[in-house]
Amino acid sequence: MRTLPSLLPLLALLVVACRDEPPPPREFDGPSAFRYIEAQVAFGPRVPGTEAHQRAAAWLDSLLRERADTVVAQRWRHVTTKGDTLPMVNLIARFQPAAPQRLLFLAHWDSRPRADGPASRDSTLPVPGANDGGSGVALLLGVADVLRRSPPTIGVDLLFVDGEDYGDFTATPTDVLIGSRHYAANQVPGPAPLYAVLFDLVADRELQIYQEGNSLVGAPEVVSLVWEAARKVGHAGSFIETPRHTLIDDHLELQKVGIRAIDVVDFDYPAWHTPDDTIDKVSAASLQIVGDVAMALVRREQ
Repeated sequence: MRTLPSLLPLLALLVVACRDEPPPPREFDGPSAFRYIEAQVAFGPRVPGTEAHQRAAAWLDSLLRERADTVVAQRWRHVTTKGDTLPMVNLIARFQPAAPQRLLFLAHWDSRPRADGPASRDSTLPVPGANDGGSGVALLLGVADVLRRSPPTIGVDLLFVDGEDYGDFTATPTDVLIGSRHYAANQVPGPAPLYAVLFDLVADRELQIYQEGNSLVGAPEVVSLVWEAARKVGHAGSFIETPRHTLIDDHLELQKVGIRAIDVVDFDYPAWHTPDDTIDKVSAASLQIVGDVAMALVRREQ
């Protein structure tokens, strides 16, 4: 993911009137989801073309087949700008695949080969990806656990995209957002989702999720819907109703093909693209907050 200059003024956001409504029952299990981050970090950096990447893919595929109604594996080979050939795989866990009304949640499951962030102490090392990659996957797996126990009446697709973070967002733009670009060109048959939510960097111990600029431009009504859901489940303090960063991320590839997609991301993460994106920087409490919001989005459509 890469930041862009601020887009101000963006647009007037919808004002949602406060209501005295009790929060819905808690379904998402943050501590259990946190263990999915631990499992990913234990594989090592999930860089395309490495053994850790292959092992993580097999682990993820097996978990999803135990939970979803059906799993679609999109496998292909990506030739990089330098001429390297990388085996890639997107995994799509589908719940109620025949339902005409659908939601799409997504996250990237790969991790970055070079820790070249502005705060990095060593740009030659790969990124462990506890938060950048690991948290989004853990969030979606936690949602899958809930939907296995209590199936939705609508369709829900959980998309795990590969190759988001492989290349350089400026020098080699075709070597980033690889999986989301592939999915956009090879969508599963059937009705388009009502909207899509990308979850990225969502387990920072000091969670602060601001509204992302390209989301406000491309799907402002979805931003309003997500922040309203956060308020209803008691997490308005972490979902801050103010624009802050404008990012190039997987949601843009979906917007290009007409999907109303937004990015739920805490970009104020000091360990971003550094060797210090490790398990001690993330928390089950933060996953719980975002998981509650994700499940509220599913349940409101039922």
